[in-house]
Amino acid sequence: MSISQESLKNLPDSPGVYFFRYGKEILYIGKATSLHDRVKSYFSARLGEARSPLITRMVEKADSLDFQITDSVLEALILEAALIKKYQPKYNTDEKDDKSYNYVVFTKEDFPRILLVRGKNLDSLDYKVKDIFGPFPNGGQLKIALKIIRKIFPYRDNCTPLQGKLCFNAQIGLCPGVCDGQMGKIEYVRQIRHLKLFFEGKKSALVRSLEKEMKTLAKNREFEKAEIIKRQIFALGHIQDVALLRPERDGTIRANGSVWRIEAYDVAHISGTSTVGVMTVVEDGEVKKADYRMFKIRTAKAGSDTGALQEVLERRLKHSEWPTANLIVIDGGIAQRNLAEKVLEKSGLKIPIINVVKDDRHKPDHFLGSESLAQKYKKEILLANSEAHRFAISYHKKLRGIIG
Repeated sequence: MSISQESLKNLPDSPGVYFFRYGKEILYIGKATSLHDRVKSYFSARLGEARSPLITRMVEKADSLDFQITDSVLEALILEAALIKKYQPKYNTDEKDDKSYNYVVFTKEDFPRILLVRGKNLDSLDYKVKDIFGPFPNGGQLKIALKIIRKIFPYRDNCTPLQGKLCFNAQIGLCPGVCDGQMGKIEYVRQIRHLKLFFEGKKSALVRSLEKEMKTLAKNREFEKAEIIKRQIFALGHIQDVALLRPERDGTIRANGSVWRIEAYDVAHISGTSTVGVMTVVEDGEVKKADYRMFKIRTAKAGSDTGALQEVLERRLKHSEWPTANLIVIDGGIAQRNLAEKVLEKSGLKIPIINVVKDDRHKPDHFLGSESLAQKYKKEILLANSEAHRFAISYHKKLRGIIG
């Protein structure tokens, strides 16, 4: 294996797709949230423990590597599938049976549907197919990706065109309204063409096409339609793909089929009395109030913020049936951080912690913890922390009212 350590140092800390090569042959194609961290992981001394024997042999054989940066993890996921389909790298196609992969299917209809199909079912579909995109190794990731894409380019999946009433997905903005005629055949086919460019990994061509269409609509004074396309262009440049991320044990970020969850904790009391603790949850950048929890402190010493926090965390971690957090946010400084780390360590968990340290006016001043995580998820961290503070005060006032 002759890939130099110098070439690894030059890898950017950006999402994208990487290629292992042997001469001109592409051996393997993969995607990454951070090209630098992901590719570097292949050269760990413990590679054999983390990777299959097939991938270990691939790394030993490779003599060079290339990469292509993308603007988002979502685009890396789509581009990876398009390039695997194009080049059929040996170590991608041999690693897993194609029939267990997932594919995106565009049906051949006047109003095409976009469907997720398992490879084993491709030969037995009861409808005609126009285009197939994939393979996508992770079905969970693909479902999340489709959810993100559908918010930008709504499409039909199971409603009946021109049925005279809006389907449920149209009511929540995920279908463009072909069911009741809000979008006609010509406009919908154009929408499908845009989606096809995206699944081909041709975002630049897609944006150019949208910009040309927007200018034509504006020239024809169809300003509402031009505004819709303007929002699509903006969304493509600001893709919110936090749901495709999760922190690994080393604190780096990797792609994942599951929801990305932040749990925030705070305690409240007045002069050490009626101490309460709370947990709030932000998933995929949005609050999830159904998962908020209140804890009336039972055993911690009165007035001890760290003692109350310890009790809250220990009681929360007993609920193994609750989803596991990808990131924990704690209100407070180094004492609270050390306490939280000890509780997690005792439970055998390796979850990153970010502390929100407040100033004299109880406003966020700075973070403690992984700088990269803090900057990447600053908005979500502050949202979770703010919700925890609000919820703790609200619960404390309620409890004092009951006691009084």
